[in-house]
Amino acid sequence: MPGLQSASKKRPAVSQGGPKSKKQHSENPSSTKLEEGKIQKRSRPVTQPIPVSGLSDEDEDEDEDNFEEEEVEDQEIVPDEMIVDGASSKDPNAARESHKVQRVLQEQRRAAKPHSQLLADAKLVWSLARQKNIPSAERQKHVKELMKVTQGKVKDIVLKHDASRIIQTIVKYGGQKERDQVAMELKGHYKALAQSKYSKFLVTKLIRLCPAHRASILLEFQSNVLRLLLHREASAVLADSFELYANAYERSILLRDFYGKEVALFSQTQGSEPEKANARKGFPGVLEGLEGERRKRVLAALKENLTTIFNNSDKGAITHAIVHRALLEYLSAVNETEDESEREKLRKEIFESCQDVLAEMVHTKDGSRAVRDFIAYGTAKDRKQIIKVIKPHVERMCTDDEAQLVLFTALDVIDDTKLTAKSLVSDITTHAPTLIDTPQGRRALFYLLVPRSRRHFTPAQIAIIAETDPIRAKTSKKSTVVREGEIRAAASEGLLKFVADNGAEAARDTGGSLVVLEIMLYADGDKSSAIQSLLQPLASTYPSEDASKLHPIDLPHTSRMYKSLFQGGHFSHASKSVIRSSSFSPSAFASAFMSIVGKDLTVSMAGGEGAFIIAEFLHRIKEEGSTDEKRTVKDWFGEDNVERLKKSETKGRNVLLDKINALLL
Repeated sequence: MPGLQSASKKRPAVSQGGPKSKKQHSENPSSTKLEEGKIQKRSRPVTQPIPVSGLSDEDEDEDEDNFEEEEVEDQEIVPDEMIVDGASSKDPNAARESHKVQRVLQEQRRAAKPHSQLLADAKLVWSLARQKNIPSAERQKHVKELMKVTQGKVKDIVLKHDASRIIQTIVKYGGQKERDQVAMELKGHYKALAQSKYSKFLVTKLIRLCPAHRASILLEFQSNVLRLLLHREASAVLADSFELYANAYERSILLRDFYGKEVALFSQTQGSEPEKANARKGFPGVLEGLEGERRKRVLAALKENLTTIFNNSDKGAITHAIVHRALLEYLSAVNETEDESEREKLRKEIFESCQDVLAEMVHTKDGSRAVRDFIAYGTAKDRKQIIKVIKPHVERMCTDDEAQLVLFTALDVIDDTKLTAKSLVSDITTHAPTLIDTPQGRRALFYLLVPRSRRHFTPAQIAIIAETDPIRAKTSKKSTVVREGEIRAAASEGLLKFVADNGAEAARDTGGSLVVLEIMLYADGDKSSAIQSLLQPLASTYPSEDASKLHPIDLPHTSRMYKSLFQGGHFSHASKSVIRSSSFSPSAFASAFMSIVGKDLTVSMAGGEGAFIIAEFLHRIKEEGSTDEKRTVKDWFGEDNVERLKKSETKGRNVLLDKINALLL
């Protein structure tokens, strides 16, 4: 069983091995609000596959359902088929007696182990406390009894796989008093516990559920943080603590080891308020007052420790947010170096040490910002190397909030648009059918056509993307307008093909209709096939005969898309008018609508939910239609149809009648 693997056996690193399948436990009604927060997980690297279960690789709870199986293995009961004695195998009584002897020997061996009676008593109570469907009051009673049994002995038994789960149950279901009591008993032992395959889960629980003890627990890791990050068990404990639970001061405790022995020696953190205030400043606070050689030594120590992590990428620590924060702090300090040649030298050295693992960093806020910094400051050769590293993960990056910022920066600053078109844009457009399913994926598609548009990007997102603009002004020669035009041209063919193949179905979805509209309005190239694809569904019977699948006109978001296409652009609240797109011809769309949809369906839509859409269609024919088109449409709306519309109660009737009258004049 996994619980009894030899310590000499190596597991694959997090960055190499696939996700472990975990059984998802049902939520217990007696859980506290903090316990309900256990669904919070570290951000997943784009280089790792998405697990089917949706749980992280390092799930914080051991699988309690497997406990009985492991316990049986602990007992080392020999299975029937392992008995090779001929006479015994033929005689059932002899086999039964043999098993009795084995059980007696096993019980004797177990009784000889330290704390055997304590564990036996605790397991009896634990079996009651860990039940999933019992009242909260009953569970609390069992937890308190369990605490009495283990009180004063927690640190002696917690390294055992079964006892560790018992203590975890106390922390999980107990009150704050019980949790604090466990945390106090384990004081001074957290470094060893974090390195244990079983007790590491307990340490993570205490860090999460005992905020009063969190700083003291993390202080026990000081001077060993780097070694623990490279430890296969302890690495997840530190990563969870930093990314999910720690505040600014508590994060500084873990980061301090990156700054080198000199900083650790002269700035011991004991938790006083002045120390906390300075610690919250991070690495800039450490560098305050340091000049000359001393500042260089601290920077060199930080670079050396980062390089150690980068050189051991197989350990999985490279994916952790704490490493990305240290890297970003280093880059920020380098950018403030006064000597330009020294600044370029330091940036080049750290880039060369991590250039092959940059894809492992893009999923966190700090990691994404650091990679964007490398792209913005990098030479053409550096940028080409970065593109080469992230290219296999473009689809995953498009659906990650932080990772997609790296793609946006690459599109913003790289002058070689042939490179970005071949390595990034083509991959994004190829995966358009799946990207439209998520807000993040849609943003990636929008950025190819309408980058930083306020229709699709919030002011906060635009501000983050714009952080590299001052650097771009120094390192890129091509103008922003030209670059955006070249990116749009490179993306247009693939996006228009997507609309031609999948546009009708995509437009039925709320988010998909937004993507289809932007492609039609702003993509470059021949849009006749895409127009045919979008108008063909309108030629179906109206109203729909299938109640489970409404006609496109009866879908609010889809009808708005068609209305905007007839208008030829988006309505601007600032100018109180429609801003026409130069890349789309609404008159051509109206002409295609006439030939594909025809009279009968148009009149039916006008009397139904499509009054506003038909009104825009009539306005477009009046403004830009040919003489023949105007004459044809006038015939569609004869006196009989107009009279029926006047008597109807359909929404938009008056607007439609005004457009009809204007056309008839």
